[in-house]
Amino acid sequence: MNGNTKGNYRLPTEAEWEYSCRAGTSTAYSFGNNTTPKDSNYRDSKIGKPVAVGSYKPNAFGLYDMHGNVWEWSEDWFGNYPVGEVEDPKGPATGRNRVLRGGSFFDSVSLSRSSNRYGNTPSAWEGENGFRLARTP
Repeated sequence: MNGNTKGNYRLPTEAEWEYSCRAGTSTAYSFGNNTTPKDSNYRDSKIGKPVAVGSYKPNAFGLYDMHGNVWEWSEDWFGNYPVGEVEDPKGPATGRNRVLRGGSFFDSVSLSRSSNRYGNTPSAWEGENGFRLARTP
């Protein structure tokens, strides 16, 4: 894709993903501290599969489906967070598992919180994993 568009597309870092998900908020979800099936696609929505992007309202940054629907891969390897405050942190340089964020249609609502993270090996294919791209100008 990058060769065709000269777009410099990549997976977002974990920090970029969370910043984009939160959209300026400090609540559990970008739209408040609670969610219902009318807000996002998670287990209690009883849909049982991913839905088309844009099926729910966007967050304040105009991004759709940051909570639930599918886990989204990030560029970072899974590891402990750095100690102390860090601006725009990066994960470890190497690892076994990459970070996934956002929860999925298959999971409980608590896994779709803005702060939740999960790690899995990049070769794992699961029907509830997906990605969104970031663009470096």
